[in-house]
Amino acid sequence: MSVVTRFAPSPTGRLHVGNIRTALHNFLFARKNGGTFILRIDDTDAVRSTDEFDLAIRDDLDWLGLSPDKLVRQSERFPLYEREFEKLKKAGRVYACYETPEELELRRKVLLGRGLPPVYERKPAGAPAPQGRAPHWRFRLDHDSPIAWTDLIRGEQKFDPKLLSDPVVRREDGSWLYLLPSVIDDVDLGITHVVRGEDHVSNSAAQIQMFEALGSRPPMFAHEALLVAAEGKLSKRLGSYGVEHLREEGVEPMALLDVLARIGTSQPVEPIASLDELAESFDFSTFGRAPAHFDPHEVELVNGRLLHRLEFAAVAGQLPATASEQDWLALRGNLQRLGDFAGWQQVLHGEIDPPELGHDERLLVKEAASIAGRLDWSAEPWRALADELKQTTGKKGRELFHPLRLALTGRESGPEMAGLVQQIGKERAVRRLEAAAKR
Repeated sequence: MSVVTRFAPSPTGRLHVGNIRTALHNFLFARKNGGTFILRIDDTDAVRSTDEFDLAIRDDLDWLGLSPDKLVRQSERFPLYEREFEKLKKAGRVYACYETPEELELRRKVLLGRGLPPVYERKPAGAPAPQGRAPHWRFRLDHDSPIAWTDLIRGEQKFDPKLLSDPVVRREDGSWLYLLPSVIDDVDLGITHVVRGEDHVSNSAAQIQMFEALGSRPPMFAHEALLVAAEGKLSKRLGSYGVEHLREEGVEPMALLDVLARIGTSQPVEPIASLDELAESFDFSTFGRAPAHFDPHEVELVNGRLLHRLEFAAVAGQLPATASEQDWLALRGNLQRLGDFAGWQQVLHGEIDPPELGHDERLLVKEAASIAGRLDWSAEPWRALADELKQTTGKKGRELFHPLRLALTGRESGPEMAGLVQQIGKERAVRRLEAAAKR
């Protein structure tokens, strides 16, 4: 069986970390199995769906590296839904209902008050339709057939259809709700695996019967635990944490994807540089049932660790044109954002303002300038400079290295000085030491 998965966002807003995670898991499972990843734009809500968000979703997925193998839009598939709906109507699996929302809510409260489950009560066959009222349509669940499936994450799942309300699939105005068009699409597109949040488990129970009513075998289901923050269910703050935020902050796409691929599983979160490598280890058997805790700070940490491992070829296209591989190797170990590189490249090859040093520190860097001027810069200039300064001044540790770092880089901390000094070069290093000694 060729694996086919789908990600089905509504174009009513930007992607955030929760639905990015769903897209990622569908993508990784398809990639691991040599399958197909489909993007289905669920734009049946003509009022709230916009072309702007449609474009933004596709752009965000491309930036993340999660470009789909195929794109479909539900708004272009209405004739297919209509045909399948008519088949279900003739088979008696969808039926017209006329209650108003107020009537349904009142009945729900009555049932709850009696200690009964608030399940929709079907009207007797042949009950007259109220005059002047358009119907909405419900799917008739088969009460004689228990619903059961083996979930790839949650294991054995069982539902008694008598405890489920017949779901509304079409509104009074003829517009579609989510459940039935989604099933029709899954059948038509050959979806083999539906990967989504555990809040859809009861939807899956109803949809399994829809698949069967349409003469199709249901796909496999994987319902993953929901993403939560420390304060509980995914907050508005995290709900806005998405591609737009990452781009503004200069965070690498793979840093977010590395975190989202592993949180909530038994696998460690690690800086992995490619989606192919991430896909190799993707396994639903490692997913837990407990909520997956998302911490933006973890993304920041992984971002730094990821940059520290990247080879120059992987980032060259995102660096200034003047950047060399030697520059990258000297700087990458201290970068937290790729955008920080340009500032450090200025330290290597540009000019810096001489720092303000104390009297003893100025004497130290003056001596350092004298030593640096006669060193062989092709060997290990930083080691040679530090060793000779220790002998001539008797200083060591922070007392020795801190003023040298300030004089040579203008910064309190940063990458290993050995690599920096080599790239700064002899002439520039001597000039900076002399300038710091005179200030």
